[in-house]
Amino acid sequence: MKRSLAVVALFALPVVALATDPITKTEKVTIKTTIEAIDHEHRTVTFMDKEGNFDTVWVGPEVQRFNELKVGDKVTFRYTASVVLKVRKPGEPASAVSSEQPAIVRETGAKPGATITQQETATVLIKAIDPKGPGVTVKTEDGHTMSFLVEDKGLLKKFKPGDRVEITYTDAVMISVE
Repeated sequence: MKRSLAVVALFALPVVALATDPITKTEKVTIKTTIEAIDHEHRTVTFMDKEGNFDTVWVGPEVQRFNELKVGDKVTFRYTASVVLKVRKPGEPASAVSSEQPAIVRETGAKPGATITQQETATVLIKAIDPKGPGVTVKTEDGHTMSFLVEDKGLLKKFKPGDRVEITYTDAVMISVE
């Protein structure tokens, strides 16, 4: 299932023209919030963003400094997603399929914080392209066939059925409390 995330990332993000050299597309989002409520018993935190939107999230046990959070704390979430694409030439071996467990690096400063990263690599075979959709059908290394709509119609012009595309998807979120 995680490999499908990498495949989705390939076709959901607008990506620049594909070439034989690896292509990288990176998207970044920063969200600044304020802690409005904390439920210590159920380990939930309610955040409010600058537009006044509220969101309550469950905070898992991996958040070791949960008890240090306070109502009114300013929390910044910096999210980065990166997709690297490489067309595999005929006969060129694919990289091993990988799905690393998320890595957590905890802040040691006065306020809680952490960076969480995860990377996945998969190779897919382009089975069919529908320029009208626009869409693409791919076959994964484990034999699953999946179809996706493509955000960037121009991207489809760079592929043809039979191409093997290696996708490395990396995402990271840095959480800092002020």
